[in-house]
Amino acid sequence: MDKRVNRRQLLAVRDIALTGMMIAILEVSKRALDFLPNVELVTFWIILFTLFIGKKTIWAVLGFVLIEGMVYGFHVWWVMYLYIWPLLVLLTWALRRMNSAVLWGVLAALFGFGFGAVCAVPYIVIGAVDGGLRNGLYAGFTWWVAGIPWDIVHGISNFLIMLVLYRPVRHIMEILKQKENL
Repeated sequence: MDKRVNRRQLLAVRDIALTGMMIAILEVSKRALDFLPNVELVTFWIILFTLFIGKKTIWAVLGFVLIEGMVYGFHVWWVMYLYIWPLLVLLTWALRRMNSAVLWGVLAALFGFGFGAVCAVPYIVIGAVDGGLRNGLYAGFTWWVAGIPWDIVHGISNFLIMLVLYRPVRHIMEILKQKENL
């Protein structure tokens, strides 16, 4: 039996370790700001991870969502997380050529402002199943409107976080990428 580790296995182990580190950063940064309603670093980190690690970030996002469900319970909000955070990965991947803190801040802000609207989808479905499409649209709309003040806080805080942290963290990640060949 050959004791050498083949390159494919080494990459797989490295990917698993990197995914675990990304999940840990997402969880710790979320917990650190839990006392501030709708102020979070998850959006920031998902954008930065996608820019530097690429599509593999989706595995960290799914791990993060699974852990969130285990910690807080699997409810309707969890279904929202299953598509809202991967959507951010896809948007970031599509815009990955941008290198402006302001433009990334605008994306993060729009994501925060639209968070409630996009998350209203399960309520539309649940309401439609329960009482027809009209009831579903009403349920989704009222759920979204009730959360608009929180979406405003979310969008503004996402913008400010990206504006303040994008350049210094990007610089550190560029150094790490060169050094570790991520």
